Amino acid sequence: MPSDPIILAFDTSAAHCAAALLCGDQIVTSRVETMSRGQAERLMPLLEEVLADTGYEWKDLSAIGVGVGPGNFTGIRISVSAARGLALGLGVPAIGVTGFDALAELSSDALPAIRAPRDQVYVALPDREPALMPLTEAESLGPLILNDDPDAQIRAIARIAGQGWQTNTTQPAPLYVRPADAAPSKDTPPVLLD
Repeated sequence: MPSDPIILAFDTSAAHCAAALLCGDQIVTSRVETMSRGQAERLMPLLEEVLADTGYEWKDLSAIGVGVGPGNFTGIRISVSAARGLALGLGVPAIGVTGFDALAELSSDALPAIRAPRDQVYVALPDREPALMPLTEAESLGPLILNDDPDAQIRAIARIAGQGWQTNTTQPAPLYVRPADAAPSKDTPPVLLD
């Protein structure tokens, strides 16, 4: 195993499939593919390609870093479940990193905001729970740093995971700011016949 820790980070919480590989404190490579659908099918091949491009193998990994949201519900579940499964299979820790933490690493002078549907944003308010609000309302709170650069964001996720992988003791969990748009059917379920 290499002497420097090797962290494979990935994120599918927005309309992309992104991955980065960190060796020690250096990003070796990162890749972002824009897509509104298909992250579940594309994530594992993308991770394989990132490893192959850098000459590392799964067994070389020290930890997994994963973006846990907020963002697209399905995308978050794809990444978090993949990270937990890989961590279990490889015997390495998985570190969840919020999009807010990744954006805060990119700019300490702006309020982290993550784009949401209908011209809204998820905002990390100081000393409060994250909130969903109209973009115009968030802009009135001060300068924002938005998640408009997925490459910078996945690199930040990798760096944050690289800083905390040895002390992490919790499994990554999705960060949902609002309830899902989908709801169980209110129709009476069909009768099951034996």
